[in-house]
Amino acid sequence: MACTCFPEDVPAPRSGEHYNFAAGPAMLPPTVLAQIQDELPDWRGSGQSMLELPFTGAPFKNLMREAVQDLRDLLAIPSNYRVLFMHGGATCQFGLLPLNLLAPGQSADYLDSGYWATKAIAEARRHAPLNIIASGANDGFRAIAPPEQWRLDPRAGYCHVTSNETANGLQLQHFPELSVPLVADMSSDFLTRPLPLERFGLIYASAQKNLGIAGLCLLIVRDDLLKAPRPGLPSPFSYALQAEQQSRLCTPPTFALYVAALMLRWIARQGGLEVMASASRGKSQRLYQYIDASDFYHCRQQPADRSAINVCFHLRDARLLPDFLKEAAATGLLNLQGHCAVGGVRVSLYNAMPLAGVERLLAFMHGFERRHG
Repeated sequence: MACTCFPEDVPAPRSGEHYNFAAGPAMLPPTVLAQIQDELPDWRGSGQSMLELPFTGAPFKNLMREAVQDLRDLLAIPSNYRVLFMHGGATCQFGLLPLNLLAPGQSADYLDSGYWATKAIAEARRHAPLNIIASGANDGFRAIAPPEQWRLDPRAGYCHVTSNETANGLQLQHFPELSVPLVADMSSDFLTRPLPLERFGLIYASAQKNLGIAGLCLLIVRDDLLKAPRPGLPSPFSYALQAEQQSRLCTPPTFALYVAALMLRWIARQGGLEVMASASRGKSQRLYQYIDASDFYHCRQQPADRSAINVCFHLRDARLLPDFLKEAAATGLLNLQGHCAVGGVRVSLYNAMPLAGVERLLAFMHGFERRHG
């Protein structure tokens, strides 16, 4: 039987402000939504909607250049890294990574840290031999093995990690310096904190968490990893060929790229990644402190590895979960259901979620506990 992620018969929310805690596609800042609405019929006085703008024309090329530069400024990206805008989500890269980065027969190291790492491993195994350097599966993914416990292969073509597990509520807090290229799926915590870019060979992130809407995957890849594609690999899936063509080997996801450009400007206007990191810590710590002090709710993850982006917890009486979700939705607190594979509650705190949303959720949690505890 297929699992159902959404509670049935959710009542319509009452009037008032809504907060979308979905893991993705996630909420956008109101100012960005307003700008999209304003510019949609006529982008920058061009007489064309962004939905119609040719990707080969100077206006769209300029937009792409601006987005790349804004990203470089936010992350202080070194000059020997390229920024690529690829089609699809991060799941597409699960198979493209070994096809682009490994020689035939070469192996890669993978950290098995949760639901999405396991998915990446299963897909990559279709194309290359893998070495699992550590796994939290036996403990139900309640913690992440520290780097000193990783069983690394010095001959591996790369070492893959998932920086933030949205389903399991776990996050890597530090990134080690390795002798092989470090590759990271950062879909859910990309642009939520500064990064030591020089430690990575490649970073990839789907856009629908902190960078806009679904349909776009952003890559930051070091020049020395841009190798000639394997025979049989379709050209649009080649990192090297896309880099040669500035991500315009074929029509890029133009509207998703435009929204990503707006989000990059929005993050910069808020004060950049240090501000985003401080806000993420503040929002998540408020929730964790309340949960840890409660006998009604509980968080299974080890405190040192808890995610600042996706706070996952359970009600001690699981029978109350459907009521919790229905009553939350009725008050405008939307999409709080946990991942199908894990259950419970998941509170996604991407950059666009304001502290006011967390305060509203805490007030609801306190009231629900008082009524049902």
